[in-house]
Amino acid sequence: MQDYQPRPDLLQDRVILITGAAEGMGRALALECARHGATVILSGFREKALESVYDAITEAGGPEPASLPLDLDKADEQLMLGIATTLGDEFGRLDGLVHTAQYIPFLSRIDDYDADQWSKVLRINLTGPFLLTQACLPLLRSAEAASVVFQADRVGRRALAYWGAFATAMSGIEALMQTLAEETEASSRIRVNSLDPGPLRTAQRRELYPAEDPNTVPKPEQLTDAFLYLLGPDSRGITGQAFSARPASADANRDAASEAETALP
Repeated sequence: MQDYQPRPDLLQDRVILITGAAEGMGRALALECARHGATVILSGFREKALESVYDAITEAGGPEPASLPLDLDKADEQLMLGIATTLGDEFGRLDGLVHTAQYIPFLSRIDDYDADQWSKVLRINLTGPFLLTQACLPLLRSAEAASVVFQADRVGRRALAYWGAFATAMSGIEALMQTLAEETEASSRIRVNSLDPGPLRTAQRRELYPAEDPNTVPKPEQLTDAFLYLLGPDSRGITGQAFSARPASADANRDAASEAETALP
């Protein structure tokens, strides 16, 4: 994967919706997509933070983005359908949909897991992405060759202790990805894949691992090329795959699930 070098115009004239675009991988990817020519639709639940990404893109001379404030915890089917209608009126299609929004409130034993938090984690990490993807399918079918990318996590490929609802949601994301890929492969030009970027230096990780030296974990912008590969034409024809952005040896915490992951070129 580290050998892949996206060309400057890789995403020229493409319309790409990114959830979780206010911070972490979502923010880094939004900036890179714009730098490679895409019109980015920035989605997140904090409007002020989205404005910061919007300004960074325009100041860098990228195509003018759009802002889509969205709280995945409160979104329902009607809201998602309304969003898709608005996007259709404005853009007519979607060339890419990337789900990077993730919510991990804490690590906990199943014995102690709060039921309300369990439901919230599943809504944000699984039900929300399902509803948004479902609503946007007509827009994705209207594109010449659309790509849906779900940000994955190793605990969704083999669950680990204390990851509770998040591991359950990420396992569901893998199943959703595979199911949608099977359903769209023969009937459309949509490709659907998941990508685990590995541990990232984000505010969320600092909360989960306060004693960890952040310098031992890569910044999100160091791993955006993997997403660009899946969004751009170089991955055309690839669908239904669970990718990892880095080799298993790069993560000391990798386990047997890495054997089932696909290494990007």
